[in-house]
Amino acid sequence: MQEFSEEIIHFFQIQGFVIVSTLDEDGSIHNSCKGIVKIESKGQVYLFDLYKARTFQNLQSNPTISLTAVEEHKFQGYCLKGKGKIVETEDLKPEIVALWDDKITARATKRMIKNIHEEKGHPAHPEILLPKPEYLIVVEVEEIINLTPGKMR
Repeated sequence: MQEFSEEIIHFFQIQGFVIVSTLDEDGSIHNSCKGIVKIESKGQVYLFDLYKARTFQNLQSNPTISLTAVEEHKFQGYCLKGKGKIVETEDLKPEIVALWDDKITARATKRMIKNIHEEKGHPAHPEILLPKPEYLIVVEVEEIINLTPGKMR
């Protein structure tokens, strides 16, 4: 497993979501958006998935996964490559499930504050309509790729 620096942990903690890439049965890439619930310095990232759809199916047959996030304003980004493991929600500790509730509350609050400041965005609060997670993806990161152009690091 690849350990994370404080800089990488902070970078991923402030992202609203990451692009999760898995491999379909035919070897083509499938992308989806997921929120990070927890990231540990020892090289594990926890993602809740709300639906048992293609990402779930792909991980069942092939654990290869990558997480990508970019911060356009800072011209910075990372790709984390590794193996994903499925953990059913009934097998999770209550404190992990509570992290999901905290994340949704924080996202809804942030959206509400932006709406009060009349920043354009979604007029409703879609976070509140999301279903409870179907399962957790635990990613054991094997490689960190810095996407920031070399001269800008």
